[in-house]
Amino acid sequence: MNSQSIPRPEHPEPQWERKNWVNLNGEWQFELDHGASGQDRGLIEADSLKARITVPFCTESKLSGVEYTDFINQVWYKKEVFFSKDELADQRVILHFGAADYRTTVWVNGAIAGDVHVGGQTPFSYDVTDLIVDGKNLITVCCFDDTRGVQPNGKQCQFYKSRVCRYTRTTGIWQTVWYEIVPKNHLLSARPRWT
Repeated sequence: MNSQSIPRPEHPEPQWERKNWVNLNGEWQFELDHGASGQDRGLIEADSLKARITVPFCTESKLSGVEYTDFINQVWYKKEVFFSKDELADQRVILHFGAADYRTTVWVNGAIAGDVHVGGQTPFSYDVTDLIVDGKNLITVCCFDDTRGVQPNGKQCQFYKSRVCRYTRTTGIWQTVWYEIVPKNHLLSARPRWT
């Protein structure tokens, strides 16, 4: 996929743009999971899901290609990426998510990438180096989002249709997803030095 066909192709954090990064926006496999039963139904291990979605647009957005605006308990995503282990010698692969709503779990080749991320607006990352294999790798993402439950929901409407100052819900990945290949020793953060 060339950069012209990738939605939001720019690096989401330009001050941190490294040479070896790959934007994962675009088409992903996708599945609605109204009963939040996907794990029990084997969606972690499955090679494919039933539908397609365009990331980084939320499930409810027309730009996602799904445009499903009713209540959704859970959604699933899958994306294949390819690595050459020889090219990764003494380097690390960091998988980044700009944001996903609300409780997000990530697996790489069926192994959990790290702690479950909770929160709809904050970025999160995983070092997935030890989970990848030479050749094809499968990223699986599950986002649980119960806006009628006890989780914070901001101005997302708790009714079927948006009303007053409440807006259509936002479920799943809604910001850029990318990975970068970094040296074994690399910066994680920085702060300005004021003089």
